[in-house]
Amino acid sequence: MKQQIIKHSKHQFLEGDVEHWWHEETKRGIRTKFSDDLLWLCFVTIEYMNFTGDKSILEIETPYLQGKILEENEDERYDAHLVTKEKESIYQHCIRAIEKSLNFGENGLPKIGSGDWNDGFSTVGNQGKGESVWLGFFLYYILDNFIPICQERQDEKLADQYEQIKLNLKRALNTNGWDGRWYKRAFMDDGSILGSMENDECRIDSIAQSWSILSKAGDNDKKYISMESLENHLVDRENGIIKLLDPPFEKGKLEPGYIKAYLPGVRENGGQYTHASCWVIIAESLLGFGDKALELYRMINPIEHARTKEASKKYKVEPYVIAADIYGASNLAGRGGWTWYTGSSSWYYKAGIESILGLKIEKGSMKIEPCIPKDWKEYQIQYKWKESIYNIYVKNPNSKNTGVTKVMLDGKEIENKIKLDGSRRVYHLEVTM
Repeated sequence: MKQQIIKHSKHQFLEGDVEHWWHEETKRGIRTKFSDDLLWLCFVTIEYMNFTGDKSILEIETPYLQGKILEENEDERYDAHLVTKEKESIYQHCIRAIEKSLNFGENGLPKIGSGDWNDGFSTVGNQGKGESVWLGFFLYYILDNFIPICQERQDEKLADQYEQIKLNLKRALNTNGWDGRWYKRAFMDDGSILGSMENDECRIDSIAQSWSILSKAGDNDKKYISMESLENHLVDRENGIIKLLDPPFEKGKLEPGYIKAYLPGVRENGGQYTHASCWVIIAESLLGFGDKALELYRMINPIEHARTKEASKKYKVEPYVIAADIYGASNLAGRGGWTWYTGSSSWYYKAGIESILGLKIEKGSMKIEPCIPKDWKEYQIQYKWKESIYNIYVKNPNSKNTGVTKVMLDGKEIENKIKLDGSRRVYHLEVTM
């Protein structure tokens, strides 16, 4: 993970934006106006530091790229980019990414550019006005986690500035971003709304709802209402999928970009995008809904799509790897798309291990915070940390979804925070919910 952070920081431009992708062999890459990919550098750095407690990564210095800045009417350019002589710390790389992202529209939300996490939204805001509600939640998460880093480094002025932006963003998300029963997805250049109940197409989008919870920016009542709406509109139990949005784009007046070129229900256009369905599961567990979280986790497991010969014929792809996408409409519903997709498999892994089983590592310490179905009476985890083994036994005598009442380490009661030790020992941990 550390090596990935270092490597990717070298594909950031001096202006703070990044290559959307590149070819190692030719050193050529594509510069775009995507609005989210620069922030993932910050996200992964936060994730690395939260897990390991290693702050020294922020001091590592790497160069930038330099290249011609995109013209006003130019969405992307594939080119060879020069490496700068100038080097800066990973901390400074992250700050440049955040600063570049602080570009807000008239609704107080960040501008979407030529797409955000959903690359298919290529003409939602490429004229420079469109805004993304999902990106607002993602940016809020980054700011919320980066403010303490700034404070620790005595960067008080920046921390105060980010705190004010964060508060304004939260207000905008819960007012202009709210549609009555769920969060909107985006505002287009012409003011049209994606993710509104008044729409014929793209009435509701999954990631604006799940990230209202992952980011902690959603108002308390709105979080529950929006997830209930997501379950009602996007969970398709018949086909065992969680759709990204619904209804898909087809013949309506909205022109959001190349997403509309996909058949209805294919890939981002209303199919299951497994990345996003994992975020739904994580959101359910953060709300304490253990029964729902496991039901959805099981439902999207590829094994469940191949229990019978009939199901296998419908699914058509390998039942032992995660698919990036599963089609969601008409005669294609339930058919697997692009498989062996590492992004989705890692989120699925995180959802299961951290969010449901509750095995969480923070700054070199382990805690167990399950969110499980009430009818689970017990389960076991064996966790290897460096050269040590932790045998973890979780008991649920009171049929709870969440909450831990007692933790015993090798027969002694301790707080739910175990300092990890890699010195070839075997530990026995008993957790009572």
